[in-house]
Amino acid sequence: MKDQEKSGGIVILDFGSQYTQLIARRVREFEVYSEILPWNSPMERVFESRPRGIILSGGPRSTVGPDAPGIDPSMLDGRVPVLGICYGMQLIAHTLGGRVERGKLGEYGRTRVTFDPPDASAMIKGLPGSIDVWMSHWDEVVSLPAGASRFASSESGACAAFSMADGRVQGLQFHPEVQSTEHGCEMLSGFVFDICGATANWRLGDWVGRAMRGISDAVGAGDRVVCGLSGGVDSTVAAVLVSKVLGDRLECIFVDHGFMRKDEPAQVLDMYGRLNLRVRHVEASGRFLEALSGVTNPERKRKIIGEQFIRVFEDEARGLADAKWLLQGTIYPDVIESGSAGGDVIKSHHNVGGLPEKMNMKLLEPLRELFKDEVRRIGPMLNIPEHFLKRHPFPGPGLAVRCIGPLERERLDTLREADAIFVSEIRSAGLYDSIWQAFCVLLPVRSVGVAGDVRTYGETVALRAVSSLDAMTAESVRLPWEVIDRTARRICGEVPGVGRVVMDVTGKPPSTIEWE
Repeated sequence: MKDQEKSGGIVILDFGSQYTQLIARRVREFEVYSEILPWNSPMERVFESRPRGIILSGGPRSTVGPDAPGIDPSMLDGRVPVLGICYGMQLIAHTLGGRVERGKLGEYGRTRVTFDPPDASAMIKGLPGSIDVWMSHWDEVVSLPAGASRFASSESGACAAFSMADGRVQGLQFHPEVQSTEHGCEMLSGFVFDICGATANWRLGDWVGRAMRGISDAVGAGDRVVCGLSGGVDSTVAAVLVSKVLGDRLECIFVDHGFMRKDEPAQVLDMYGRLNLRVRHVEASGRFLEALSGVTNPERKRKIIGEQFIRVFEDEARGLADAKWLLQGTIYPDVIESGSAGGDVIKSHHNVGGLPEKMNMKLLEPLRELFKDEVRRIGPMLNIPEHFLKRHPFPGPGLAVRCIGPLERERLDTLREADAIFVSEIRSAGLYDSIWQAFCVLLPVRSVGVAGDVRTYGETVALRAVSSLDAMTAESVRLPWEVIDRTARRICGEVPGVGRVVMDVTGKPPSTIEWE
């Protein structure tokens, strides 16, 4: 994206919060361009796109700790409005002379805050006098900077929000970007439009045109691009987008690593044919299983799968002398969870944190700045069938990160059959389209059971179903008991070797959606 197309948006400085990408997504929902930069970006970089406002994200550090991330104090001089969230609020207070200390108890989860006065900030005008918000912090602001005034307090009496005298620098101790905060989007909208004066002029339809021009400019006139198709929405949208620019200079390689769902390879190959993509099918399950033999550590699994993917692509591309680029469907959540945007590593994605250090091709990642829901909205613009776009997200490493413990063909086949039963029951109940992801996990746990009056010692399958908008946060779906009961009976009765079915009801956070 060119600088003039970024002008007038919101810059988000990332201090390591896992919600940073979610802040950016919320701003984009207002059709305002948002850009994430590392917290230590030079001031020239922060202001080069002439942003209308700056948001300081949360983070895991303490502002009063050694080597705490900070900002240039001149950023808070009022020339551009600044909003600090969680760590960002504490940082503003600390930088301007306030005092931050370790709280006695900290605050985590849903917390009630009260606004006083109710019209102290454009962010809270028209909102109820008290609301439930999402807190996640230990430190607290115990003394405000000179000229600042508090306008929200939590149940414990701690400062939950403050504003400097001119109203252009404000802080929120809670997270308005998460679904659990009531009226959170209204508060962010108040900052973006009423305080920053931003204009809603960033639209996905415009993004498609810019992305296509960017692809044309980046890829040399004679270069060919190799696309690693996984069968998922992201890589498919990336491939169709690039194919519209490069035509037959795009060579797609679909690697069957042996970790896909039941009958999935045949289904996706049929769909790719309908999309007129040039696809080379590579059956490489033996290679992947050999490389993963005896490996149970989830990070090692992901990195080995990433390494094998790249090597397979390179092997297949050797026949294409002018193949200079590797196209991948990397999206924002992949980047943030792999620690590539300033945060802690939650898990390496095979197409980001799992890439080998040395590669023979350059990476082309046109979707890298988009969220999953944005990618799905782009799909229809590229004439990708709606039924395909509505498929539940599937991790690049596939069943390898849902088969906990050793990866063996027999265990993978067991997981495949159980997963197919669970999804079929959800479809039969008419629930598939209302669920973000539903899948099975095979656990490295055996338990005693009985079948036909005979003692068994079978595998354990966990069911997981979550609702989400963007994969950054998620809540467990309360499936009807009839669906759970029927699924469990079918899995234990139809899948050899399974003797127990359990249900995972954990949200994100504290867990991730996938188990590994």
